[in-house]
Amino acid sequence: MQPRARRTALELSEAVLKAAVTTPPEDGKANAAVIALLAEAWRLPKSAFTVIKGATGRNKTIGVAGDPASLAERIGVWVKGHG
Repeated sequence: MQPRARRTALELSEAVLKAAVTTPPEDGKANAAVIALLAEAWRLPKSAFTVIKGATGRNKTIGVAGDPASLAERIGVWVKGHG
């Protein structure tokens, strides 16, 4: 995750998602922006996402709640359009 970026972006690079958000890494604002970005990209509610690891660092593990088959389909559609 890259806070304070010039623009908000989500890209796939070598099987790793890279998120850039314009918000500063203060009081969880950047984490919330990453979750909002993922929710919009994958058309899921923000409540489906949880930061599992790396809440205060740039490298994060984010959990996504939901039906695995449905999640795989939604994410797969996004990857095809952005991979």
